[in-house]
Amino acid sequence: MTTDQPSHDRTPDDQRTDDPQFDDRSADDWPLETRVPADESPVECAYCGRPFPREEHLVLHRGLDHPDALDESEVEAFREAYDAENEELRLFRLKAVALLVLLYFGFLFTYSVVT
Repeated sequence: MTTDQPSHDRTPDDQRTDDPQFDDRSADDWPLETRVPADESPVECAYCGRPFPREEHLVLHRGLDHPDALDESEVEAFREAYDAENEELRLFRLKAVALLVLLYFGFLFTYSVVT
């Protein structure tokens, strides 16, 4: 397969052989450690075999790495998971900014009292 072919015309197997991240590793050989509780089994991607501890992570992975292979219900599940994760990130950023502002003014008031 040529590398100048658009990625949307390629199958997941073609992407796996052309992309260095998709080599022929088994699920146990991934460079990133995935921890799954002993009483649970990991969910694996049907396209590349990568394991995930939670179904939400698998849905996001499929939507980002294998978008052309998804049916309409999987695309909708990806959009919902993506929106939920964006909302969680937005809330985390808001809390982080609030903490930084609180620390700044706390140090400012402490400095004004000490000096």
